[in-house]
Amino acid sequence: MSMPDTAPPLGAGAGGSCAADLSSAAALADAGISAAGEPADGAGLVAFRRELLGCFTRRGDALLGLADAMLCTRGPVLSPAELSLEPEFDRGYGSAYEGLAEGRVEEVAFRRLLAGRIAPARPAEPLMFAADTTALPRPDAAYADERTMVLSRRTGGDVVLPGWNYSILVGVGWGDSSWVDPLDARRLRPGEDHTAVTLGQVRALLADLDVAGRLPAAGPPPLFLFDSGNDASALAYELAGGRAGHQAQVLVRLNPRRVFRGDPDPRPLGRRGRTARHGRRLPLATGKEAERPAPDAELTATSDRHGTVRVRAWHAMHQELGREGRWARWPAGRELPIVRGSVIQVSVERLPGGRKPHQDMWLFHAAPAGAEPDLDLLWKAYLRRFDQEHFHRFVKVYLGLGSAHLASAQASDRWVQLVMAAYAQLRMASALTDDMRRPWQPKLPDGAVPSPYRTRLAFRRLRATIGSPARPAKFSRPGPGRPKGSKNRPKAPCPPYRKTTKPDVSHTE
Repeated sequence: MSMPDTAPPLGAGAGGSCAADLSSAAALADAGISAAGEPADGAGLVAFRRELLGCFTRRGDALLGLADAMLCTRGPVLSPAELSLEPEFDRGYGSAYEGLAEGRVEEVAFRRLLAGRIAPARPAEPLMFAADTTALPRPDAAYADERTMVLSRRTGGDVVLPGWNYSILVGVGWGDSSWVDPLDARRLRPGEDHTAVTLGQVRALLADLDVAGRLPAAGPPPLFLFDSGNDASALAYELAGGRAGHQAQVLVRLNPRRVFRGDPDPRPLGRRGRTARHGRRLPLATGKEAERPAPDAELTATSDRHGTVRVRAWHAMHQELGREGRWARWPAGRELPIVRGSVIQVSVERLPGGRKPHQDMWLFHAAPAGAEPDLDLLWKAYLRRFDQEHFHRFVKVYLGLGSAHLASAQASDRWVQLVMAAYAQLRMASALTDDMRRPWQPKLPDGAVPSPYRTRLAFRRLRATIGSPARPAKFSRPGPGRPKGSKNRPKAPCPPYRKTTKPDVSHTE
């Protein structure tokens, strides 16, 4: 099933544990809070900005000024130098690049500040999070360090280019808007495993939620949503098995070329030989319907955007693992584990806009022992993962996620963290700003939450009201400049890392 154009709300008459959606913004306003959990007077945003400045342990005033300029500039962010011309950044353009190159961000405090914004889960619903990667191509940056080969999606076809790949973790929820809660962004360094980086992010988030008191003492464990680029069995083995320190549910999109196996039938009495580890086959490819066993559970629902939705599930299914990829490091002499879960097939009548789906969507769900899969919740929950696609598009187009063009990978990390902090402030300000719509844009319905684009249009006026905790720039005189006779040392180019790159052993004994 192709990705929908927009993140769909719950369908009418869907029923199940997800039938109750979030309260409307108008009802929350009566209680003095916004849909993002923000007090109506903006005190929470002011406190957040003060704590955010505390996370910037070096060049903090310049970094916060850059984040404010991102939010207040008109139009897309083009570069840090262009941001230095905004009145919210009361420093020279040199301070913008010095802040990115020499600044410091306390990562643990920054993560916990963002995690503290997660609203508690509703009684019968889990907290939901999504993780996905986004690429920042830098094909012409010959001197940029730690570049790897990344997949860049283009109109004429996907291409592989040198650049940086970031794994981004966000919180998602129910409702009719595409807002997310940014939580963590980590760059995939040369030689790092994608699934290992994602597991590290999830473990850190679970620990941060525990510190912030956001993990529910009772109810379903948190639900993590992943795309097909992740190893479903490895994620289920580590998270649903409790090896991450906290129990969690996993819902991963599957490649239709996968084949799953069930548990073997009991061995007949008196038969010798090794006990079989794999049973019935479950091929996911189109055209293999006759080879699939009967599903263990079925569900039919109705959605305004997708028409009739049919969900089928096969429980206690697993992949036949091999010693490759992440499992290549499995101890020799030990059998590879059997990682069981539910394979879920989602078939829809139509896609948003009336398009016809060209294939079904396959999901793999694994949960801690004793947790029964709720099919009505799971298929709707995974559709919320596409809210992260809107987040990636917005921060790239308007907040300039890939517009810094820095030579240092560490400076690029700080730029990405500033973008995350800027979006988090937009999230909190969504119910505090006036509707500064363009003349050609329709008026928002009563009780509707404004989009990130509309919230950003009015953030400059809000920022003038709440002020800034950063100290004003100090007066300084220009430096003496470069001494006479000094010359630039030639900088060595940094070729991108490829999987076939051989380690440098010239300095080893």
